[in-house]
Amino acid sequence: MSELALLGGPKARLEPYPAWPVWDQRDIDAVTEVIRSGRWGGFPYPGPKTAALAEQFAALQGGGYAVPMANGTITMEVACRAAGIGWGDEVIVPAYTFQATAAAPMAAGAIPVIADVDPQTYCIDPKAVERAITSRTRAIIPVHLGHQMADMDALMEIATRHHLIVIEDCAHAHGAKWRGQGAGTIGDFGSFSLQSSKILTSGEGGILLCRDAVMAGRAAGIIDCGRPHQAGGGPETHDGEYLMGSNFRLSEIIAALALVGLERFPEQARQREAMAAYMDEALSEVSGVRVLQRDPRHTTRSFYRYVFAVKPEEFGLEHDMVCAALDAEGVDCWTGYEAMHHYTLFQPQNSKLAVPNAFPQYFKFEEMNLPEAERACEHEAVWLDEAIFRCGQQGVDDAVEALKKIQQNAKELAEAAKKLKER
Repeated sequence: MSELALLGGPKARLEPYPAWPVWDQRDIDAVTEVIRSGRWGGFPYPGPKTAALAEQFAALQGGGYAVPMANGTITMEVACRAAGIGWGDEVIVPAYTFQATAAAPMAAGAIPVIADVDPQTYCIDPKAVERAITSRTRAIIPVHLGHQMADMDALMEIATRHHLIVIEDCAHAHGAKWRGQGAGTIGDFGSFSLQSSKILTSGEGGILLCRDAVMAGRAAGIIDCGRPHQAGGGPETHDGEYLMGSNFRLSEIIAALALVGLERFPEQARQREAMAAYMDEALSEVSGVRVLQRDPRHTTRSFYRYVFAVKPEEFGLEHDMVCAALDAEGVDCWTGYEAMHHYTLFQPQNSKLAVPNAFPQYFKFEEMNLPEAERACEHEAVWLDEAIFRCGQQGVDDAVEALKKIQQNAKELAEAAKKLKER
């Protein structure tokens, strides 16, 4: 019998990792309170729970003006619209991220220009950003990916020099810090998601952090059907500027769940960071594995997922087989996103921005050369579930032992995979 669970052997870990999301009576009580209040939705904006969430989330990240809204894609669209970015403007986005990072600017009428990533972090490469800038460029959307942060020093220097807006995509970076400064407070805007898989979740929802109080007021107006709002995103006013807006408000029920999540978050973040440091050291001893480089300026890490790379020529397997084998061993993992120019969920050619006489030249994906993103997506990256880091050293030890087991039996697995393909 094979030693590998994928080939019929025993699992490395029999006990499931902790479930997500975490919930208890506090969540039930919080939602019950809102239901009994009769004020369930988001109008008038912001409701009391939403206003409390804005205040407490800004405190968690260490600054900015928080505007809660429907989800963490709308946040980036609203940031573009609040900053006056629209039809025909270019917004530089990384090649390795969820499709929303590129789709959100398009919803505002802007063109996503795809830039390659740094192989040491898988975050957007500042040198690639510099090469992508044209006279049409208005903004950069760096993504803090998995458990890494983009090089914000370099990106802010580029943005300042070229007069560009920076919208940090922080969907994975709740609680993260760069030089002690919270993710989402360094650029002009910080976009956060509260979707089900995120490490601070209320099922759905998003929060836009704005560095400028006036921009926060504009963002609040855009999501509240265009009603004028006070600077800082405060309650609507009866005078002031009406905007072209839509209803992207956050409901009071979702805000209530997010507030309970904020109570739990500091201890969960502490657990993840302590165990991820232990994982760094343990993985460095596994042959054919590359631990992603941690920049010393990245002073506090956040762990939506822990991402590392396999070296297929040394490990003996590419990442898809490693992930399949780890899953079989009881260690939840994922191969990660597709490169943006190959991404099944990203179909800009179906947008009117790509029709003849508009901007079809931007979406000639077959001509794009994004080697680092392609290498990560197609060969290297392994994304471990955050739950591994919420059950002590044993959780990490089991994951590392499973990986060692796969590496030691890589030849057998590769041969089995080859025979399966030949059938």
